[in-house]
Amino acid sequence: MTSHYQRHLGRAFIDEEVARNYRYRQPYPPEVFDVLAGLLVAPRTVLDAGCGSGALTRGLAGFAERIDAVDPSEAMIREGRRLPGGDSERIRWIVGRAEDAPLAAPYGLATTGASIHWMDLSVVLPRFGAALAPTGRLAIVDTESVYADEVWRRDLVAVFERYSPAHSDDFYGLIAELEASGHFTREGERRTAPIPYEQSLDDYLAMLASTSSLSRVTLRDRADAFEHDARGIFAAHGMERVRAALVAHIVWGRPR
Repeated sequence: MTSHYQRHLGRAFIDEEVARNYRYRQPYPPEVFDVLAGLLVAPRTVLDAGCGSGALTRGLAGFAERIDAVDPSEAMIREGRRLPGGDSERIRWIVGRAEDAPLAAPYGLATTGASIHWMDLSVVLPRFGAALAPTGRLAIVDTESVYADEVWRRDLVAVFERYSPAHSDDFYGLIAELEASGHFTREGERRTAPIPYEQSLDDYLAMLASTSSLSRVTLRDRADAFEHDARGIFAAHGMERVRAALVAHIVWGRPR
C-alpha cells in the first residue's frame, strides 16, 4: 500500500536524529494501556510491530510477560534501548521488518501504531493472524492532538503543505482499507478521553523533525527555512507553548 514516494519518506526513520527526536512525540494516554491490558490473552506475550523507539513497547512491559519489539531501523532500536524502561528484561528488541523478522509465536496480542501504513498489508496481516493465539487480537493505535485555537494551526498546516505534500494520515480511512482487503475484521474500538498536553516551541519543532515528511534529512537544504517559517507562525500568534488535548484511537480485531 506504500507508493514510491512514501517509501522514499520512510527512509527518514533510519536517521539517528529522527530517532532521537521521537522522544518529543506526544505520549500515548494511560487509558491506551488499560485497553491493551484488557485485550491481552494467554500466553501474555505481545508482538509490537513497527515499534519505533518503543513508546507502546515500554508501556506494555508493565503487564505483558514478554514483548517482541520489531522495527526495521537500527537507529530506532538503539534509541528504544536507551530510553527509560528500554532495558527491561521483558523486552526483546528485534531489528527487522514486520513482513519477515524472526518471531517467537504464539502471541496473546499484536500491536502497531501509525507505522502500519508503511507495511505491506497483504503480507503482514496474514502473518499476524498466523502468529496470534486463537483468541489473540491485533490492536492498532493512533494519537490525535485536538487544538482549541484552530487559527494558528490552520496557518501552520499551510506551512507544512508548502514544504511537503505528505503531512497527515487518515486513520479510519486506513482501517476501512484493512477491512476492504479481506485481511482484517474489526471487533471493537475506543477513543480515549482527552487529556491536556503542552510542549515548548523547541520541543514541538523537534517532534515535527521526527516525522518522515518534515525531518531535516527529508527537507535537506530547506530545513532551516521551514523552521524559520514555523517560528514565524508562532510569533504572529504570540505563542510561547503549544497546547492541545491529546486523544488516542484504538481499533482491534482479527487479522487473517
